[in-house]
Formats: sequence, C-alpha cells, structure tokens
Amino acid sequence: MNEIILRKEGLAGRATLNRPDALNAVTLPMIRALSDALSRWATDGEIALVLIDATGERAFSAGGDIAYMHDAIARGEFENARRFWREEYRLNATLANFPKPVVTLLNGFTMGGGVGLGCHASHRVVGDSSRIAMPECGIGLVPDVGGSLLLAHAPGRAGEYLGTTGTRMGAGDAIFAGFADRYVPEETWPDLATRLEASGDPAEIDHVARPAPESALAAVEAKINRHFAGESFRDILDSLARTEDAWSRETLVRLEPHAPLALAATIELVRRARTANRIETALVNEYRFAHRVTEQGDFLEGIRAAVIDKDRSPRWVHDSPCAATAEEVSDMLSPLGPEELKLEDAS
Repeated sequence: MNEIILRKEGLAGRATLNRPDALNAVTLPMIRALSDALSRWATDGEIALVLIDATGERAFSAGGDIAYMHDAIARGEFENARRFWREEYRLNATLANFPKPVVTLLNGFTMGGGVGLGCHASHRVVGDSSRIAMPECGIGLVPDVGGSLLLAHAPGRAGEYLGTTGTRMGAGDAIFAGFADRYVPEETWPDLATRLEASGDPAEIDHVARPAPESALAAVEAKINRHFAGESFRDILDSLARTEDAWSRETLVRLEPHAPLALAATIELVRRARTANRIETALVNEYRFAHRVTEQGDFLEGIRAAVIDKDRSPRWVHDSPCAATAEEVSDMLSPLGPEELKLEDAS
C-alpha cells in the first residue's frame, strides 16, 4: 500500500496521507515522496494549487514515525534519526514558502509532525473532529517542524501555554491560535475537494466556510497571558503556584509529567521565534535541540514510556519540572558548527 497517494486531479496537485492504521504517522519515504512531488508541482503550469488530505476518519496525521526514531536511537544510529529530522524540516520550509496555494484538510488528530505538514499551508481547513496539538514535551522533545514559529504567532502568551502543556485544540481553538484558517463542516469536504480541483482557486473555501465554533482557549486568554509571560519556565511555574484557582492547578498538573529540559527550552524557542519571525530560523533552532537530544536521553525515554512500554512513567534526566537550568537550555540551543541544519541541503 502506498503510504502517500500523489496525483494530479484537474488543476490540483493532490497528496493523500495513507497510513490510517498508524494514524497517518509520517515516515521518511512519505517525506521524500511529497518533497519530490512539490518540486515538480511548483513549476507545473497545469497545477494551480496543492491539496493535502488524509485517508481515514481518525487523523490527518498524529505525528512523525517515532517508533522508527526510537529504534534508530536505541541502536545508536543517531545519524539516521538526525537525517529524518533534516529532511522533514526541509519539507516544512518548502510548504511554508511554496509559491502556489496549499490547502490542507485537517480532520481528526493533527499533532507534531502532522502539524508540520498541515499547518504551514496557506489555507488550513478544520472541522468538528479536528484536534490539533504540539505535545512533544511529553516525550522529551520540543515543539519542532516549525511549530515554535506557529506558537510564536498565537495571541499573547498562548504559544507558551500550548507548547508546554500540549493542550489539544478543537476547530475554534485552532483558528483562534492561528493554526488553522477556516471552519468547514466535514460532510462538505468531498465536494470542496472537487471544486478546488475544477477551479484551482482556494476562494472556493469561502463559499462553504461557516463561523468558527467558540474557543475555550480564548475564554482563558487573560489567565494564560498573566501566568505565561514569565521570563523563564521557573517564573511560569512560580506564578501558577501562587494562584489558588482550579485553572492554575489543572495547568500545573498538565505540566508536571513533561520533560523539564524540553519545557524550559520550549519557552526559549517560542521567544526566539517571536523575535526572528522566520520559518528558517525557527527550524534551525529546533534542529539544534533535536540533534542533541538524540544522545541526551530524554527523547528515547519519553518514547519508551509513551509508545513502547506505555507505562506513562518516564524517568527524565531532571527530577523536577523546574530543575533544568538556563545554562543547559543555552547549551542545547547553541550553534552546531558543521552540523548546523542547512535547509538547502538537508540530506
């Protein structure tokens, strides 16, 4: 079975993620196939737009192929894991800078690597089943695939909140946070795809879009801005701990199981992305962490606890949420010299 179905339909280049039994988790062959297709479609005069969707009802894509990453790292094949990230990040940059409209239909789970494929598009459609998140801190990684830039663009300090807690966003939340653009009832998506193929015009989305559902995230924006404006992750924890309300307590509970180093680095990455405001800079910074975490330990342990053994009891390098120091974060995000990510040559 083809893991990704690529074809030309009318005026559209169509890409359908096709691993429904694996929640369309992104593999290296899928990354390479889509990268090659986009290279062709960018200069194909018969292609007016690109449309990316997925097979199955459960997920657009629940993330990257982390089982593959776990096995490579466990065998000491660090370069194989790093190659996956380099090629994935190059594809993320390609999607963000693509010269033609890119439409994505984000049904079900869109998380991690799925966000990298779906949320850098120019026209991002969500429906009632959509659940979008950047949950990487829970497996010892940071929001990557350009996710730090998406988080940086969220209103106020919502990016810091979403990146550290891994909160799942419904359609209204995703539009509020800037991870999606339009809400369209999912029963109309097949007809929308047909219209996009026929016209090559993403304005077709406007004809079927409906007002976005209310956003629970927007309802707590003031609380998020109050607590997540701290200079460091420790400041955020201290602010939450000083406030005796149910939302603060719930937020602390969400943060507590996540990798301390990843949490602290996520705050720094979002701040850097907000300042630079370039997908390329965000990806370079994210890759520095990913490159080093292959040997640092938290990522391997996070996948073991969440996916391999499924005991949900990771043993992080640091033993408390605020234990990672600013110096450690700086070291993880410092330049890699000859190993620095080169987006023009991610092989």
